[in-house]
Amino acid sequence: MTDTPLLEIKDMSVSFGQGMREVKAVRGASFSIEKGETVALVGESGSGKSVTALSILQLLPYPVASHPSGSVVFQGEELMGAPQSRLRQVRGDRIAMIFQEPLTSLNPLHSIYRQISEVLFLHKHMTKTDARARVLELLELVGLGSAISRLDALPHEFSGGQQQRVMIAMALANDPDLLIADEPTTALDVTIQAQVLKLLGELQEKLGMAILLITHDLGIVRGISDRVCVMNDGEIVEQGGTAEVFANPQHAYTRHLLETEPGGAPGAADEHAPSLMSCDDLKVWFPIKRGILKRTVDHVKAVDGITLDVKQGHTLGVVGESGSGKSTLARALLRLEKSDGSIQFKHRPLHSMKSSELRPLRRDMQIVFQDPFGSLSPRLSIAQIIEEGLVVHDLGGNYDARRKLIADALIEVGMEPSMMDRYPHEFSGGQRQRICIARAIVLKPDFIVLDEPTSALDVSVQAQIVDLLRDLQKKHNIAYLFISHDLRVVRAMSHEILVMREGKIVEHGPAAQVMDDPKEPYTRALMAAAFELKADETGVVHE
Repeated sequence: MTDTPLLEIKDMSVSFGQGMREVKAVRGASFSIEKGETVALVGESGSGKSVTALSILQLLPYPVASHPSGSVVFQGEELMGAPQSRLRQVRGDRIAMIFQEPLTSLNPLHSIYRQISEVLFLHKHMTKTDARARVLELLELVGLGSAISRLDALPHEFSGGQQQRVMIAMALANDPDLLIADEPTTALDVTIQAQVLKLLGELQEKLGMAILLITHDLGIVRGISDRVCVMNDGEIVEQGGTAEVFANPQHAYTRHLLETEPGGAPGAADEHAPSLMSCDDLKVWFPIKRGILKRTVDHVKAVDGITLDVKQGHTLGVVGESGSGKSTLARALLRLEKSDGSIQFKHRPLHSMKSSELRPLRRDMQIVFQDPFGSLSPRLSIAQIIEEGLVVHDLGGNYDARRKLIADALIEVGMEPSMMDRYPHEFSGGQRQRICIARAIVLKPDFIVLDEPTSALDVSVQAQIVDLLRDLQKKHNIAYLFISHDLRVVRAMSHEILVMREGKIVEHGPAAQVMDDPKEPYTRALMAAAFELKADETGVVHE
C-alpha cells in the first residue's frame, strides 16, 4: 500500500431527477483502490454498484444525473467536474471499463476488428499493421482465437459470451492502470470464466493494473479480490479485507448475501407426461462467404443434428460453453431462426407452418432472452411492454383489466406494480431481466425458453426467480427449456440435462446422473470447472 491511492472516492452521492422526483441512487460512498489491487463492489441488483462505477468516468447522463456531493481523485487528479477533453484522454486509456451488457455496448454496424482497433488508433496512434497485430494478440488473450478468421463479422454474429470477450479485449487494449469490470463474467460459461479471471490476474501482476470488480457472484469475489465493499440501497454498509468480511461479516445485509444461494431441486414431474416440444435432426448452418462475389466457402454449424424431446411440466437444462449453439437451438425451436429438420409442438409440425399459421401458437411458447436491455423497447413503458402480448392475442379484456394482469405479473417476479409506468433505462440489469420474465408469464404459456434468465441477477434474486419458476411450473404445468452456464441454477431447475459442444449433443440424461456421474470427459471437465471455480476456501481460482 502506498500513501496515495490510485483511486480515491470520498463522500460521493448520485441523484436522478430533482425536487419531489429525486431518486438518491448513491449516498455518501467512500472507498479507495491501491495500485495493483482488486477491490470488489458487491450488492443486490439496484443497490448502486454500476452507478458508482459510471460516476468514476463521469459517464452518467447530464442533467438527468447529478452529484450533490463527492470527489473522485485518480492518480492525484480530480475527475469530478473535469473538462470533457481531459476525460476523453483518460477513458479507454488510463481507465478502461467492461460494461455489463455487451451487445448494447458494441456498435451493431461495425465489425469487431474496427471496434477493438479504434481505441488503439485513438490513444496509441498505431499504424494499421501494428493495430491488426495487437487485435490478434488480444483475441488470443481472451480465448477468441477462433474469431481471428471472422474479424469482419458484426457483434450479433457472435454468442453472448463471445461478445463479452470482445468487450474485454477492447478494455485491455491500452494496458490501463485501472480496469472497471462491471459483471465481466456474467455472460461467460464456467470454463471461460476461469480463463478470463486467470487472464485478468496475470495481466494485473504483469502490468500492476488495479481492478474494480462489480459482481453478484460471491464465489468469484472470494477467489480474486483483495478487499470487498458491500452496497445496499446506495450506501456502502461494510468494507474490509475479503477473507475477513467473508469469515466474520458485521452487517446483517452482508450475512444475508452470504447465506442466500439457489438450491433445492425441481418438483417431481410425471414421467408419462405427453411430449410438448420436440425436434429431430435439427440443423442451423450459417454460410461463410468470401471473395468479391461472396461465394459460400464453408459453414458455421451452430446446431448440427440435434434431437430432443421436452415433456409437459418438465425442464430440460441445456449447458455448454459459449458458442456451443445453445441459444441458436432455442431460437430454431421457436421458429425464430431458419433451420432444417423436423420441429413438433403439441404434435403440430412447426417446421412446415407459415408465419400466419404460427402466430396463434406463439402465445403458448414464449422466450426470455439473454440480454434484457436489448430485448426491451426503450420507447415503451414497462406496462406497454408487458401489455403488448395481451393486445396481440386479444387477452385480458379492457384496459383496466390488462393493467391488473400486468400488476399481478410484476408482483410475481418481485417488483412493485407502481413501477409499470417507468421505462427500461430507469431499472438495473437485474430488474430488467425480471421485467422480461413478467412479459413471458403474463400470457400463461405452456412452453417457455429461458435463455440465461438469471445471468444478470444477484444471488438472492436468483434464488427468488428459481423458486418463482418452479412454483409457476407446478401451478400451470409449464415446460421449460432452460439455458444457463451457471450449473448451480441448472441443478436447481432441471429434470434432464443436455450438454452441447460445437453444435452437437455430447451427453443427455437425467439431471442427477449428468451432474453427479457424467460419462463423457467434456462433461466431467465442465462440472469440475463449475464447482471448483466457485468457493475455494484457499482463495485460489481453478480452471
